[in-house]
Amino acid sequence: MKSKLFCFLLCSLSLLSHAEGTNKQETDKTVTQSLIQNPSGRESTSLNGLWSYVVDPYENGYYNHRYQPHTDGYFKNDKVKSPSDLIEYNFDTADKINVPGDWNTQKKELYLYEGTVWYHKEFTFQKQSKKRYVVNFGAVNYQAIVYVNGVKVGQHEGGFTSFQFEITDLLKQGDNFITVKADNRRERNQVPTVNTDWWNYGGITREVSILTLPKSHLADYTIQVAKDNTNLITGKLTVDGKNEGKVTVVVPELDIKKKIKLSKNGEASFSFKAKPTLWSPENPKLYAVEFHYNGEVIKDTIGFRTIETDGEDIKLNGKSVYLRGISIHEESPLTNGRAWSEEDARLLLTWAKELGSNFVRLAHYPHNENMLRVADELGLMVWSEIPVYWTVLFDDENVYNKAELQLTEMISRDKNRASIIMWSMANETPNETARLTFITNLIKKTRSLDDTRLITAAMDTQSNSKNGMVIEDPLASVVDIIGINSYCGWYFAEPETCSDLTWESTYNKPVIMSELGAGALQGKHGESNERWTEEYQASVYKHNLAMVENISSLRGLTPWILKDFRSPRRPLKNIQDFWNRKGLLSETGVKKQAWFILHDFYKKIEEAKK
Repeated sequence: MKSKLFCFLLCSLSLLSHAEGTNKQETDKTVTQSLIQNPSGRESTSLNGLWSYVVDPYENGYYNHRYQPHTDGYFKNDKVKSPSDLIEYNFDTADKINVPGDWNTQKKELYLYEGTVWYHKEFTFQKQSKKRYVVNFGAVNYQAIVYVNGVKVGQHEGGFTSFQFEITDLLKQGDNFITVKADNRRERNQVPTVNTDWWNYGGITREVSILTLPKSHLADYTIQVAKDNTNLITGKLTVDGKNEGKVTVVVPELDIKKKIKLSKNGEASFSFKAKPTLWSPENPKLYAVEFHYNGEVIKDTIGFRTIETDGEDIKLNGKSVYLRGISIHEESPLTNGRAWSEEDARLLLTWAKELGSNFVRLAHYPHNENMLRVADELGLMVWSEIPVYWTVLFDDENVYNKAELQLTEMISRDKNRASIIMWSMANETPNETARLTFITNLIKKTRSLDDTRLITAAMDTQSNSKNGMVIEDPLASVVDIIGINSYCGWYFAEPETCSDLTWESTYNKPVIMSELGAGALQGKHGESNERWTEEYQASVYKHNLAMVENISSLRGLTPWILKDFRSPRRPLKNIQDFWNRKGLLSETGVKKQAWFILHDFYKKIEEAKK
């Protein structure tokens, strides 16, 4: 009872602090910088593990009583030096929490908490005079301000993308500390906005490390096969620091060792002939690739493949492909909170493979890098998305800038992953002029950053005709692949009526049924017309899978969803209990009846292709 009362008080305090409206931290300019490619392939020091934390719903560690930022807030890590000193926090005696990890599922009293939590870690570091140091965060939800040894190094907004800050001048030889102000409050002018259908996990949810780099280092690279010639490997390089000569690109298995000359500004484009085996779900071939520059050797595993559309077809490596998919949220089947580890990724994606999938929709935000690297390895094609979800403020320029930043960070981190075949701009957004302009501009930005992948968005703005459903959203005219979300048998109509439902499209583009499904509590049984039973969910799947066979332009589907996931929108006692129950698996991985129906459907499609 005490823990529940404490949670209620914390949540209430958070709402009071939230009532100011505009978050005043936004007046402090956000610091951004280009991401260093492939941090896991660099020399690094992990900061994962136990961190001290202090819950701060009133943000006393950041603002004074006049609501002005402190110069000596919690980030200073002050210590009592005499008996008369008044310091009202102490990281030395504070409770501990695991990083990576969310605070909601680690601490019962923080289950529903939204607000500021201060994270603090002390560490010993051996600093080298001829090196540069960058702190790398996989993600912090939602706003993060980072301090090293009491000095602010930068801040970042967006809960699902990586960010980095150079800390060379602030690191000391020997003892150091890092402090992070993590704030997961929902605001109307954020991306996503206040209303979603997933859990607002707070904290440092992905890995943290310090990268050790040469003074001049290879900061960024892209390598792939040419879009129109699979016997030509192309790429780009960017060096940060003084130009120290050439970059050597090595692909041992292809007998390639090429020295690439840099321009005066430390950049280069390159191409060379090769005959790589192309990556595909049937043969997810990855090559060891090395980049040698200024004493550093960066190792990566890269797959080479092409993806394009041809009318209503999707072609992988020039051959038509049907995307047998499933949607996935970034929730761990192992820890019951936010997923982040390779073990999480491997289990989730192995389940997808067992289902018969060759494709996954990673909804509704960029997932952790382990998901993409394991997808590369297992041969699962990927739809990767930014959280432009439902009703963000499409007429607000600052909101657009936040969405574009998250888009840029997603592409920057994951552009070398062969598994990603499409970037998604949005999910279930309203059909209005401001939204069309907003998303069209995101598409233009995407094409300027990466013109080798397809662009999509999930739409729920269909209309009705005398024959069935009509796809007539103007957003469909600017994407490469049309995603449609439709819950026949769950949010409208009776399940048995779905089989004969027809769809019309005049766009001559491939269509993916990006969401369909129904909720069921695993283990609850009854008649096929009884909500929340496995039998009802199975009936919805049976009739919807009959429906999709009526869509001539359909080239894949990603039903909603692989596994039950937490959502505050779902309070129904003894059924939902704050879980969205549309999973084909329970939250612990137990299969529901609908799993087997979709599995058999995919098996039939695969066998028909042989």
